[in-house]
Amino acid sequence: MGMMGMGKNTARIMGSVILVAAWAASNTWGQTPAPAQQQTPPASQPDKSKDQVQPLTMTPAAPPVNAEEDAAIKAFRDIPNDPANLQKKLQAGNDFVQKYPTSRYRAEIYGWLVRGYMTGGDVPKMQAAGEKDLELNPNDVQVLAIMGNALPRALPSNLSPEEKEKILTQAEQYSNKAIELGPTITKPAGMTDEMFIGAKNQTMAMAYSGLGLVAFRRGKFSDAIPNLEKSVTLEPEPDPVNYYVLALSNEKASHFDDAVAAFTKCAAIPSGLQATCKQGIDEAKKLSSTQMSVPK
Repeated sequence: MGMMGMGKNTARIMGSVILVAAWAASNTWGQTPAPAQQQTPPASQPDKSKDQVQPLTMTPAAPPVNAEEDAAIKAFRDIPNDPANLQKKLQAGNDFVQKYPTSRYRAEIYGWLVRGYMTGGDVPKMQAAGEKDLELNPNDVQVLAIMGNALPRALPSNLSPEEKEKILTQAEQYSNKAIELGPTITKPAGMTDEMFIGAKNQTMAMAYSGLGLVAFRRGKFSDAIPNLEKSVTLEPEPDPVNYYVLALSNEKASHFDDAVAAFTKCAAIPSGLQATCKQGIDEAKKLSSTQMSVPK
């Protein structure tokens, strides 16, 4: 199985994630700051500041405030976060980081590009933007969850075993870190409790789905099942791909009744998987009947 639901299905399930893009400018949603280092007061010493020379440093100074740059970020933010303006906003984001490569706003731009490319199903560009975002914000929970979920879904079929395992390991690390950091996410000012809980649950659902998909790709179906079950429990809007992979995992693990249940839920959701899941119901029922008829 190659690409798994990276088109219209992905655009639909990303709805609640895109809703919080407006809060990305505050750099609070989905990002947990690194713990502040405690500073030990220096021991009482004679004041030699007048005799000391400021040491040289290789750390670049923060970019100066730029009125043109501030106007550009405002123009980017003013582009609506909807499907009709997706390509326009993606282009504006790329133009911005190309023109202002050291901008104080580039983390915001890269974070949005990740969500935008995910919605559009362009995984290579999503991954490139995600890696740049995580260089700037290693604790960006939402980007970690998106990356952990998307990479095993869109795993190319022509990879060598070593290349495949490298991507799966990376996705597993992203998902695990997102789950680890999930409890530390704080609600941004102005966001309703309902929207915050929905977006947070969607983010955690993607992370658990990522772990389930990684296990499924590795053929570890018993490990895939609990993670996928956790994912579908958290999802504000059910993702048919997760039910489909959950059904296959249960079928491979000889849990045929559970496979029927998951295929049935998948078939009830309008998507390109409906026909496949309806067929899966019949196949799982036949396997269940065969298992029951085998003398023990």
